[in-house]
Amino acid sequence: MRLPKFFHTSSFHLTLLYAGIFCACFLALWSAVSWTTTGFMTGQIDLSVSSEITEIETGANLANSTQMAAIVEGLSEKSPDFFYLLEDSNQQKLAGNLPAMDPIPGPREWRNPVAGFHQARRLRGRGVLLPNNVYLFVGLDMFQLRVMRDWISHSFAWGLAITMVLALAAGVLTSMGLLRRVEQVSLASRAIMAGDFTRRLKLRGSYGEFDHLVTSLNLMFERIETLMNELQQVSTNIAHDLKTPLTRLRQRLERAEHESPAISACLQDVDQILETFSALLRIAQIETGARRAAFGPVDLSDALAIVVELYQPVAEENHQLLQCEIPPGLMVAGDRELLIQLFANLVENALRHTPPGTKISILSDTHGKNAEITVADTGPGIPAEARDRVTQRFYRMEVSRTTQGNGLGLAIAAAIAGLHGCELILKDHHPGLRASIILPLA
Repeated sequence: MRLPKFFHTSSFHLTLLYAGIFCACFLALWSAVSWTTTGFMTGQIDLSVSSEITEIETGANLANSTQMAAIVEGLSEKSPDFFYLLEDSNQQKLAGNLPAMDPIPGPREWRNPVAGFHQARRLRGRGVLLPNNVYLFVGLDMFQLRVMRDWISHSFAWGLAITMVLALAAGVLTSMGLLRRVEQVSLASRAIMAGDFTRRLKLRGSYGEFDHLVTSLNLMFERIETLMNELQQVSTNIAHDLKTPLTRLRQRLERAEHESPAISACLQDVDQILETFSALLRIAQIETGARRAAFGPVDLSDALAIVVELYQPVAEENHQLLQCEIPPGLMVAGDRELLIQLFANLVENALRHTPPGTKISILSDTHGKNAEITVADTGPGIPAEARDRVTQRFYRMEVSRTTQGNGLGLAIAAAIAGLHGCELILKDHHPGLRASIILPLA
């Protein structure tokens, strides 16, 4: 399963990095608080135990075991929070609410069953050796310390979980916002690549880094538009300026045609030059994107039927088979006139560059909301290394140098395809060539 786009953005990766750093800091803070709290509460227990032992030693004769036992028994009944043990040198219990234990002096922690409790208790206290090898132990239950530790751990765990969720949510929202801005830049760039040089990006007015970038990109787009307009204007002016004298030359040659047979050849050359300039003007007009405003539903089945009807006589004359396998009522979005010219150029290219006996088919297939139209032939095809260049202006393969044409047919087809937001795809037909266009259904 492929993850959504925002998981792959640098902002989300940066969010994960910051969340990891914050998590490490959170754990370090938890360790420090837990250690400090444990130390403080342990110190309070030790202080309380020391005070209780001091009170016992002050209020009794340490050498009198019987008096000591009475005092300890009395405290055991009056102080339920404390636990006491008084035992003799033979580890026989004299008094208290704890069972006998090893007579180890000093601070100690002890875990064992305690009378009156269902579960073993964990105590922390201090033992002292009295005269006559009598051992006294006073301890406090560490239940409150455990409760405090658990409370701190749960609090930090919930805090860490909530913080991580909020951090990831913020990262997702930030990444989605960043993706929207990047997608705007991408869409504007694609629109300009498709010929819409008037496309611009909107400023948010935040004066942030994105507004700075958008301002720079808009300036670049304006410069590109200016340069392309100037280039198109120069090409158009050259074509017009050369087309006019050539037209006059042709008219004069027509008047002088009866005087010399060579005039007919000159007329054919002039017609080819005029056709080339017309094709260049046509490409320039298409690349401006002005025809995009006239887009609408087009009955492609009817348009392709016109193309077949137009070139069927040519195919029969060349002993080629031209057939159309398009279902009726195939509606697409585009410019009808340009689409007719696109597929006419593809069919004409197949007729011109394939030998007699070649089968040329116009096929269709649907992919969701798109229709794929293919012109396929069984001729010699185009080598894979030349397919990217045959759509360039004036490019002709060596085998085509001797045939009629100017190398602009596929260039015009590619320009029309680009105007419709798609691409002219050339593939091997085994044998022959497949020229496909994918158009949106209306």
